[in-house]
Amino acid sequence: MDFRRTYTPPIMDSWRSSRHLSAPAEFHFSPTNLGKVDEKPPSLMAPLDSQETVSCPHEILRGPADSQETVACPSDFSTQFFDKSPKATAARSIYLKTVCTGVFGLSIAIFAIFPIYWGSLWSSPRHTLPGWIVDFDGGAVGQFVSGALSAMDPGKDGVFWEVVPASRFPGGISDLENAIVQEKTWYGLTINAGASANLSAALAAADASSYNASLALTFMGNEARNELMFPIHLAFVTQQLTAVSLKFAIQFLQANISSSANVANILSKAPELAAQPISLRASAVTFVGLIYLLILSFFIVVVSNAAREAAGLNRLLTLGSLIRVRLVSSFVAYFFISLFYTLLSRAFQLPFDRRFGDAGFVIFWMLNWAGMLACGLALEAMITLLTMRFIPFFLILWIISNVSIAEYPLQVLPHIHHYGFAWPFYNISRAVRSIVFRTKNDLGLNFGIILGWVVLSCITIPLFQWFVRRRMVASMRKAERIASIPL
Repeated sequence: MDFRRTYTPPIMDSWRSSRHLSAPAEFHFSPTNLGKVDEKPPSLMAPLDSQETVSCPHEILRGPADSQETVACPSDFSTQFFDKSPKATAARSIYLKTVCTGVFGLSIAIFAIFPIYWGSLWSSPRHTLPGWIVDFDGGAVGQFVSGALSAMDPGKDGVFWEVVPASRFPGGISDLENAIVQEKTWYGLTINAGASANLSAALAAADASSYNASLALTFMGNEARNELMFPIHLAFVTQQLTAVSLKFAIQFLQANISSSANVANILSKAPELAAQPISLRASAVTFVGLIYLLILSFFIVVVSNAAREAAGLNRLLTLGSLIRVRLVSSFVAYFFISLFYTLLSRAFQLPFDRRFGDAGFVIFWMLNWAGMLACGLALEAMITLLTMRFIPFFLILWIISNVSIAEYPLQVLPHIHHYGFAWPFYNISRAVRSIVFRTKNDLGLNFGIILGWVVLSCITIPLFQWFVRRRMVASMRKAERIASIPL
């Protein structure tokens, strides 16, 4: 009497056996000769007693439905990172080669590409910009200021002044302002009409209330043309005019007050006429470096994720081992990348020693390391849930939410932006200013908040990884149940 039993291998889109099984096979067993196996069709299945290796995607490959026989295969989610099995060794080699190659390539990029930007800022500005001096006064003040300022050496990065006759501007100061807006020159300095006459009248009456020294000169420039260069040259011009004002005060005292009968009266009632007869009235690495820091962090996240996928670690390692690999890899990679980033800043002579001396370099390095961890581990956590397909959307949110609170003081922004007090960019920026520019020392608070983000990510990464692993196991079990149903 013949009997039949059916064997149905698991059907998985992502798996094919070494025999390329694509359909179930039926086997006929004869009670008189159980050693013989007839295949239908013969091309679909090897004999049961064959020693040929068959790969599988599950923990075990189940035999016939009414048989207790099992065929062992490599287990998913059961390997430690440093296991010595051939499969673990191959996966570890792929992962380490991918991560190390990515870190090495990024290090080379830091020194080969970033200097393009760093070089544009280092010792800049390197050339002078033109400015016009227009004397609308025509008196002693105008003549002195025009001659003294135009004779000054602008250096390699200042303003080169050219005296332009007032007749070219029949509309007065408004015409000069229009010329600046039309970019015919970068800056303008006017000696305003009546400056000499008003000063002489105030001196004769010994009345400082009738004379405003700040109305004698006006410096103007189009800040919208370049908002970074304007404040630099404003400080330069202010320094120049301070020197001119001092020289004019000395000459003014010698020519006028020394021969005046009411010297004591002037010095007691209007000393500012002697001390400052003229003055100026002006009109209207850090930020971009933070964005670069975030870009470097994201690059490490992408490289690490690609390395895990290439090595198959997400399915091979146990949950604990996978979490440890992700965290240790991030800490080590950011440690070296932050060092190279700091060395690049040092190469372009960023002064780390203004507040903390030689220790400033190490503090700045640790700040960059902590900052990269705060920004990068948040991305590392979210890529677990969002995958590479959707992580760019979170990256946009992460960049915008940090950038929007790092450029201006939070006190002048709408209250909704006060979340920035707890955000990484704001605290990194504050710490950098304290180290490099000796502003208020809140490094303890800044480092505390930054490290708080690191701790938060060290909690969310295991939680998110546990959730994803649980979902993967449930999906695999469901697939196994479906595959075990006879056709």
